[in-house]
Amino acid sequence: MLSEFRNPISFARRSTANRRTVALIAGLVATLALAGCHKKVKAAPPPPPPAPSAPAPTASITATPDTITVGQSTVLSWHTTDATSASIEGLGPVPTSGTRTVSPTESTDFNLTATGDGGTANATAHVTVNTAPAAPMAESNLTEQQFEENVKPVFFDFDSYSIRPDAQSVVAQDASFLNQHPNVNVVIGGYCDDRGSIEYNLALGENRANAAKQALVNAGVSPNRLRTVSYGKEKQFCTEENESCWQQNRRAQFTMDQ
Repeated sequence: MLSEFRNPISFARRSTANRRTVALIAGLVATLALAGCHKKVKAAPPPPPPAPSAPAPTASITATPDTITVGQSTVLSWHTTDATSASIEGLGPVPTSGTRTVSPTESTDFNLTATGDGGTANATAHVTVNTAPAAPMAESNLTEQQFEENVKPVFFDFDSYSIRPDAQSVVAQDASFLNQHPNVNVVIGGYCDDRGSIEYNLALGENRANAAKQALVNAGVSPNRLRTVSYGKEKQFCTEENESCWQQNRRAQFTMDQ
């Protein structure tokens, strides 16, 4: 200790070196701290959005008529949405929408199952079968009025010959009556409203008559009993110039082929 006091220059140099070392360490620490403060942390990516759920299917089924006697037929009409497959108990796999003529021998529940990516849906049509057969109407006694009361026309949209969904039940009822009277032949007339050329409407009327014929055939009516004719716009059921009247003229009309 006495030697250090005796050599103040050496002591001063060592003190200066120590201060420089401390300052250097302090500067390095500050630099590292500053670099750490400016370092950006990468944000985690957002989670992927949930996959959209598939819509649940719907199903409906009707029987026309829903009460028959042994030996008679009924027409099943069914419709589904968002379904990839369908089946009816007792009939097996069926199209997702359609019609089928059946002749159950006893009262039956026709259970429709529709399956899709969103699940399943069920619907039931009950058909009551009476055991006592009804006396058939004699074909010779069937009047034109009785025919018209039971076999209704099918109406179409403008410039179209597609059977509309609301006409499916009409076709089913018509077919059921015709199947109960197998000796009655039918003329199917195709009609149009008065807009468009004569040639165009004759072709459209023919397509409408053929569409109605095919719908009856699909429901079990023999095609040999059905004859088609196009009247185009030459015969009008209503002559006013408005949509309500035009709709009355866009039809397939059924009459007895005598």
